[in-house]
Amino acid sequence: MRQDAHPQARDIPVVILCGGMGTRLREASERLPKPLVDIGGRPILWHIMKTYSEHGFRRFVLALGYKSELIKQYFLDYRHLTSDFTLRLAGGDAPVFHNSVGEEDWEITFVETGLTTGTGARVARVAQHLDAPRFALTYGDGIGAVDLTSLVEHHLAAGLTGTLTGVHPSSRYGEMHVQGTTVVEFNEKPTLAEGWVNGGFFLFEREFVEKYVPDDPGVMLESIPLQQLARDRQLSVFEHNGFWMGMDTYRDWTELNGLWDAGTAPWKIWED
Repeated sequence: MRQDAHPQARDIPVVILCGGMGTRLREASERLPKPLVDIGGRPILWHIMKTYSEHGFRRFVLALGYKSELIKQYFLDYRHLTSDFTLRLAGGDAPVFHNSVGEEDWEITFVETGLTTGTGARVARVAQHLDAPRFALTYGDGIGAVDLTSLVEHHLAAGLTGTLTGVHPSSRYGEMHVQGTTVVEFNEKPTLAEGWVNGGFFLFEREFVEKYVPDDPGVMLESIPLQQLARDRQLSVFEHNGFWMGMDTYRDWTELNGLWDAGTAPWKIWED
């Protein structure tokens, strides 16, 4: 954990939306819920949780939907999957673990929020587990080198109901700078510098749920709740100019794994 982690982070629940089907990621996720699709042998969900953990967060609420049983099983088996151990088959003894790998200081609450429920309704359906003055929220398929400690500080200083992280995603198309008929500069994946898009990594005051998020299965967080919050001038933006990427397609998955395999994953701020 970072030495400058915000002191409030430890008690702020982090809601992660894990219910999507990942229909555009079939090559990698046909048998898996999208949050379990791996980057470097670990689910993207784990990478997101590790990012939060390094900034002092330890309480997670997973809003489950599609193939939720696989996400539950992954964490139920987590210590066995990540540690060295000896198992004596005769006698029924418990495994003897030889290292502390996988012993994260995480408290994880698993909540069934429906198979086709909208993102807004998923937030409403985890409300009973949000027992703090504020909560964090993000998507189970977006990763970034976001300074979450500064996000908390920004949110508290702004004094508004909600804060979202604004990002500049990379273009999928090569960008050319041309003089006459000559290409003078070519960027394979330029950052779109104009405007901001919603990168997730939210922070909300607890009252946001009751005032803005109806438990209607069709309600998307990005429609009525956030739009009304913006109209009420209660939504702040935390500007993130660094790396951010949503894992929406097989191409995205390949690129994220390439960064990890090359040892250049910008979001990896923890020690092995």
